[in-house]
Amino acid sequence: MSDVHPTVGLDDTVHQRSRLGILALLRSGVAVEFGAIRDELRLTDGNLNRHLKVLEDARLVASSRQTGRGRPKTWVTITAAGVDALEAELSALRALIALAE
Repeated sequence: MSDVHPTVGLDDTVHQRSRLGILALLRSGVAVEFGAIRDELRLTDGNLNRHLKVLEDARLVASSRQTGRGRPKTWVTITAAGVDALEAELSALRALIALAE
């Protein structure tokens, strides 16, 4: 048994359900449109905005606003730090599952 419990490795910024979902959706590295993230995770616009702000402040995601015909769209991508944070979170979760089993 390890000296450090796996939950010590969980990151409160990443571990929150919606933020973990956002990072998982973005993991492919392809930019995802705000509305698609909102719909997939069943969030309101305001709730998604709040979670994206936390992730952007932590430099785990980046967003860009593109205008063209019609309404402007916001596109969100995961950063290298976001990929690292997601991988660390998944590793901690795997260790926790292994301990529980």
